[in-house]
Amino acid sequence: MTHPDGGENSELHRLASLGRTLAGLVHEIGTPVASLASNNEVLLRGLDSLAAADLPADIRRKVETLRDLASVDRLACERLTTLVRGVKRLARGASAELVAADVNELLRDSLQLAHHEFKLRITVETDLGELAPVMCAPHSLGQVFLNLLVNAAQAIEGQGRITVRTRPAPAGIDVWISDTGRGIGPADREKVFSSGFTTKPPGAGAGLGLAICKEIIARHGGQIDFESSPGAGATFHIRIPTGHSSGGAGE
Repeated sequence: MTHPDGGENSELHRLASLGRTLAGLVHEIGTPVASLASNNEVLLRGLDSLAAADLPADIRRKVETLRDLASVDRLACERLTTLVRGVKRLARGASAELVAADVNELLRDSLQLAHHEFKLRITVETDLGELAPVMCAPHSLGQVFLNLLVNAAQAIEGQGRITVRTRPAPAGIDVWISDTGRGIGPADREKVFSSGFTTKPPGAGAGLGLAICKEIIARHGGQIDFESSPGAGATFHIRIPTGHSSGGAGE
């Protein structure tokens, strides 16, 4: 086992601590976001009533402008609410205790959190099968998905596509995350899951190396591998057993 002050175990402990911090932070953010959403709903109802009234043309134009602005704010509130909900779900399982979780839901939450990397240049396609619940540490598993999605987005230069697919497997589930990016060269194939390996500049990525991703999946009794060709993108495949019962997946 690696010394607790360094190496992969220290990274896993850091993730668990981060999850607990996120849970508290998101709780604090959630209350004002809910207040903003509620106030926005009241404002829109009031503006709708004004728009239905017999108003002078110049006042009507101003009311319509305010309605447009309030509608944009409503979309922003919905986006924030979705993000808060997603982080809450991921952070809820930040301890080492394993709980039954919906992997498709974890993937949807991770896609929401990775959206800032996609912007308008990347199309996301999902093909999610009917899955049995998986015994896991949701925060840790969600961090793996988030890291793979951010890696996929950063591997794509210009326009591209990310595909997320899930299927039931014998006594488990399969997850594939594919991209149309630059792929992984032969010189890097053997180093992808090595501790400390990265092709990104400092500060880029989701902060979770693929070596840690592999360790987290192994602690869930699963496996992770990939297929890639230079210039033809990459596909990461994860298989997780549905009934894994050993503790410490999130430690």
